[in-house]
Amino acid sequence: MRHKKSFNHLGRKSGHRKAMLANMASSLILHKRIETTLAKAKALRVYVEPLITKSKEDSTHSRRTVFAYLKQKEAVAELFRNVAPKIADRPGGYTRVLKTGFRQGDAAEMAMIELVDFNEAALATAKPEAKKSTTRRGRSRRSKSSAEASPTAAQTAKETPAKEAPKAEAKTEVPAKETPAKETPAKETPAKAE
Repeated sequence: MRHKKSFNHLGRKSGHRKAMLANMASSLILHKRIETTLAKAKALRVYVEPLITKSKEDSTHSRRTVFAYLKQKEAVAELFRNVAPKIADRPGGYTRVLKTGFRQGDAAEMAMIELVDFNEAALATAKPEAKKSTTRRGRSRRSKSSAEASPTAAQTAKETPAKEAPKAEAKTEVPAKETPAKETPAKETPAKAE
């Protein structure tokens, strides 16, 4: 009976399940990305993330603890040498599960699980997004009137970028004014021709 056992048994006995997750975790650490079924990927994420957290502290005890789960020297060495320094400042969420469709034979839902800090394509797109400034555009009239009545430090900080924005707009307006001035004689010439 499975009274209150909330984890996915993956249709296997405990020994088979532990061996499979250890092999998959070692493959994930060595190859940085593997493709498997969605259920196995979710189970693997729960299995491997505590091991990655444990690898942040490089001690004999933590190496032995991780080795007890992975059972491969090469995977443990890769985890502590290459993976741990790269994820040292990340507070969790070391893996990403991406759905890839359905398998041809049995229509099982497939997924790709990867280490987040090792996907170069995602890192390249994430860096420009980090530079965006966040602004709230949909304020109600009530919040505007209360903001004018009592300015706080946060609102003053919000006003500072707003003051800088007109300067940038003023610089862009100067060439815009010159362009219509050049266009105006062109418009007058056809008007005189008529």
